[in-house]
Amino acid sequence: MDISNIFDMLKNPQALRAQAEEMQKKMSSIRATGQAGGGMVKITLSGNMELLECVLSPELADFKDIPLIQDLIKAAHHNASEKIKEALQNEVTSSLGGLDSGLTGMPPFGNFK
Repeated sequence: MDISNIFDMLKNPQALRAQAEEMQKKMSSIRATGQAGGGMVKITLSGNMELLECVLSPELADFKDIPLIQDLIKAAHHNASEKIKEALQNEVTSSLGGLDSGLTGMPPFGNFK
C-alpha cells in the first residue's frame, strides 16, 4: 500500500469503514494462549483481549497458597496478552505494507495493561 492509496481511502469514508470492519473481524479471530507455572494455568484471549478460556490444572485444587495461584493466573494472562499484541502488530504491519517503518516498536492499538 502506498501513500496515494491512503489519500484515496480518506476521500472514500465507506471504503475506510469497510477496511476498519475487516480489520476488526481479523482482530477478533486472532487467538493466543498464555501459560504459567509450567502449564498449570492457561489463559486464552481473543485479538480484542476478550478472555475466552481459563484452565487450571487439577493439581491446583489442593494448593492452599491462593496468592501464588492468583499470581500464576496474572502471569498466564500477561503471557497471552503479549502474544496477542505481537500478532496484532504483525497484522497491522502486513496490512500497511511498506508504510510500517515508522510504526514498528509501537503498541498497535494502545497499551492493554
